[in-house]
Amino acid sequence: MAQGQKEKSGGPGAVSRWMQHRANARINRKVRKGRGKVMGMDVLILHTVGKRSGERRETPVAWFPDEEGARLIVASGGGDRHPDWFTNLMAHADRASMELPGRGAVPVTPQRLEGADREEAWQRIAAAQPRIAKYQSKSEREYPVVRLTPR
Repeated sequence: MAQGQKEKSGGPGAVSRWMQHRANARINRKVRKGRGKVMGMDVLILHTVGKRSGERRETPVAWFPDEEGARLIVASGGGDRHPDWFTNLMAHADRASMELPGRGAVPVTPQRLEGADREEAWQRIAAAQPRIAKYQSKSEREYPVVRLTPR
């Protein structure tokens, strides 16, 4: 294998990860300044802990309103595997929090929706943001939908 090439693992290469890290940092700064829209979608900062590293992670994710102050998020992206933030969230659910625009982080309880609950939530999300449904149609995996309920 040539130097600088990455084995095919389904994951992003080093340059792609660096670019994503920079973009995420920029979005996080905007959210902290109270500007929580990116590409027409509401965005929050999801605080997780790395599954293997144990290090704190902050990832901007689009959110959709749900019942009684809860937020719905979709584990899109990541190609044919779930994004790292989703794996981290599920591995350390007790240490998760969310940060809304211009506010501090609040602890949340994440719940992966299944069956009819997921389908109902997915229909609302797809109606609100058709591009997510378009991405889903191009993926071999079903995007998980997670409800974040403030504790």
